[in-house]
Amino acid sequence: MADWDIKKLRVLRALHELGTVTAAAEALHLTPSAVSQQLTGLARQLGVTLLEAHGRRVRLTDAAHLVLRHADAVFAQLERADAELLGYLQGEAGEVRVGAFSTSIPALVVPAVRDLRGSHPGLAVSVREAEAAEAYELLAEGSVDLALSLAAHAPTPRDPKFTRLALLADPLDVALPAGHPLADEPGLRLADLAGERWIYGSSGPWSQITTTACEHAGFVPEQAHAAADWDAILAMVGAGMGVALVPRMAMSGARGRSAPVRDEGGAAVAVRVLRADQPRRHVVAAVRRGAEGAPGLARVLAALRRVAEDAAVPPGEAAH
Repeated sequence: MADWDIKKLRVLRALHELGTVTAAAEALHLTPSAVSQQLTGLARQLGVTLLEAHGRRVRLTDAAHLVLRHADAVFAQLERADAELLGYLQGEAGEVRVGAFSTSIPALVVPAVRDLRGSHPGLAVSVREAEAAEAYELLAEGSVDLALSLAAHAPTPRDPKFTRLALLADPLDVALPAGHPLADEPGLRLADLAGERWIYGSSGPWSQITTTACEHAGFVPEQAHAAADWDAILAMVGAGMGVALVPRMAMSGARGRSAPVRDEGGAAVAVRVLRADQPRRHVVAAVRRGAEGAPGLARVLAALRRVAEDAAVPPGEAAH
């Protein structure tokens, strides 16, 4: 295979464009002797004759013109590579891989991706659903660049492998059957529901979040039913089988409203904001330590923060 030397190809192209060795030397800030040496070296590397005498000047051979046709394609590709690399360095291009827990994807990740498509269309974001343990394994091994999880299930801030970034304090609202006596109670507190039958997961993060919130309100919840899927939980609440704490991020279009909403089976559910003693779950982003300054990753984090700030506006207090 021939040895294609980019620097020497530029000299050949300058000679072709300017016509003389002297002119090419002046344009390239070289001596005529250096230009001749570069062209002689290129001819030797490629194994062809590039120049032939033409009176007092030299002219390019057919082989030289063939080389230049390919050189033009090479230079064009290098220009595209330079532009793409510059975009990458400025966070305008490249790919950021995100591992995120289920409710954060529609509430945070998708709006952030939508925002980035408009502002930085060359920056691709790929998403992989993963709960905390898996997300941090993927982050540590380099399969994702950013992990979203609940703070309670993230590595400690002192973990040397990761940098944690606070993202959102997601309020927990209470879901009651629409006809429940407390569904329209003004100033509803979590402690008011101490005597209710509760619906939450039998184990895992949501079980812990619910029991901890209730204990902080002064009671231990009586678990009537176990479920982790939000559609299942709302269906049971709508059927009058119990009450549940629901993260506002999980409630889609019904987030934080006091008016009744409908589960997929059509049953009415009242979602009430607990303003006096509202529990929250904290959402964090994590990256491999030292990577937070990467431009593309920084843009994704900034987009997630913007979405999180919008999501943190209490119901009824959004700007008009």
